[in-house]
Amino acid sequence: MRHELRAVHALVHRDLLRLSVQRVHTALMLVQPVLYLFVLGGGLAALIPHASLGVGYQTYLFPGMLMMTVQAPAVIVGIRLITDRQSGYLRELLMAPVSRPTLLLGSCAGGTVVSTVQGAVLLALGGAVGLPYDPLLLVLLLAGLTLASFTVTALSLLLAVSIARPEIFQMLLGLVMMPLLFLSGGFFPPANLPGWARTVAAVNPLAYGVDLLRRCITLRVPGQVTPPGIEWAGRQPPLLLEGALLLTVGVVALVWAARRFGRPE
Repeated sequence: MRHELRAVHALVHRDLLRLSVQRVHTALMLVQPVLYLFVLGGGLAALIPHASLGVGYQTYLFPGMLMMTVQAPAVIVGIRLITDRQSGYLRELLMAPVSRPTLLLGSCAGGTVVSTVQGAVLLALGGAVGLPYDPLLLVLLLAGLTLASFTVTALSLLLAVSIARPEIFQMLLGLVMMPLLFLSGGFFPPANLPGWARTVAAVNPLAYGVDLLRRCITLRVPGQVTPPGIEWAGRQPPLLLEGALLLTVGVVALVWAARRFGRPE
């Protein structure tokens, strides 16, 4: 067990070293959510009445931008797995005296840590959109970011072990990830969506991540009443149940990916 944990630690350390070296790449990945938050959010804030959302539009948009921030590096983990397989690096990695599921777990843990770190950078801008720097609120949001990062990373790895070509993987992500982000409630309340879109949102993991972050803000910031997010038969599920469902999806995806990855090629 100690040997396996050392392998996981080494893979997480590798991803953190890559994050510290690729500073320009990391900064560029933060440009899009920052522009959405301050340019799009600032422009629409003057058009969308405060009373219709219960908060200012930039405050409402903030959890969605946090989700966008952690989504990108989590998805890159899957792309890297496919490119490592094509370049031959993965075959060399598989020669290490550890099990295949351990290597996949290390990749998932590294992607989760990197995604959470990048989300924490954007979280530092919360004061600019009217959120207080309340220690408990920051802890809750960091926990939500970690949970969302883990789930998205696990789903990305599950997709990566099922697809051999990076072109198909990236094309599929382009077709799926942005629509899922728009249907997550990050940009507008799910109640404003048509019926079929609300059904998609109810099974969208990103929607549960956004809703979890937004409800943490509502829980800790007095006077903020945001529109309902995910609803089951007209009622919102409990906050802890949303977190448990998000964790369950991530664990199931990781176990499924580990089973597929554990098969000899």
